[in-house]
Amino acid sequence: MSTMISTGRDEAALREQIAGYGRSLFDRGLTAGNSGNISVRLDDGWLLTPTNACLGRLDPARLSKLDWEGRHVSGDAPSKEAFLHRAMYEERAGAGAIVHLHSTHSAAVSCMCGLNHDDCIPPLTAYFVMKIGRLPLIPYHRPGDTALGSAIRERARNHGAMLLANHGPVVSSASLDAAIHAAEELEETAKLFLLLRNTAVSPLNPEQINELKSTFNLDL
Repeated sequence: MSTMISTGRDEAALREQIAGYGRSLFDRGLTAGNSGNISVRLDDGWLLTPTNACLGRLDPARLSKLDWEGRHVSGDAPSKEAFLHRAMYEERAGAGAIVHLHSTHSAAVSCMCGLNHDDCIPPLTAYFVMKIGRLPLIPYHRPGDTALGSAIRERARNHGAMLLANHGPVVSSASLDAAIHAAEELEETAKLFLLLRNTAVSPLNPEQINELKSTFNLDL
């Protein structure tokens, strides 16, 4: 990994933050059972929620720690989707955290036919554009299939968020706070998208999107 960013916070604080956000996501029904995973970049590697862990009951001291070669350094065994996170980090030097959920509405959209694979949810709100931008759909891969890493790597060069077909969303951002908020915004927009399926809608037009880009200095 040639380019890394500093977390700006010590590892102990980040471990607590991961556990706190995991509990919040679980309590609000944005992840169920032992689904989903969260990671955060460190100066000497990255933290990841363990395999088969419930995000609602994470022990900060037992989070997995990996180096930039993907080797398990300490803590419980990492999620089998560690390669997914590593691919995103390697392609997005500015990514400080990644959130992968099986949140209901986003996962429902990922199962639909006829989606635009380059932009599978329209720009229904300014906040979706600001936090997510364009959302590509990654073709289906079975859980744990490392070929998914290559598919994610290709899209991650230009997209900080994506939807895995028949699976759920993957969202990266500069910090864990920002990644969580973006994942929440994606889930709410997916809900709107499903509610409006049989209704004529008026998504933001290119001029409105360009105004957001210019005003908020967005890299979309």
